[in-house]
Amino acid sequence: MTHLKVTLTRSSIGCTEQQRATLRGLGLRRIGGARALENTPSVRGMIKSVLHLVKVEEVPAQGA
Repeated sequence: MTHLKVTLTRSSIGCTEQQRATLRGLGLRRIGGARALENTPSVRGMIKSVLHLVKVEEVPAQGA
């Protein structure tokens, strides 16, 4: 299974509280911060709601 590398590229200032909660749920705290997350429908839905704030790349799974 592939993973998605999600990097926060824009500030959450001016965003709705729901979008900020989504960023926290993805584990993104500061600009430039990145996380590798499993490519699941729930994670893709979270990314879709904050797509204007993040950069997404597909990376191979580690330890497989």
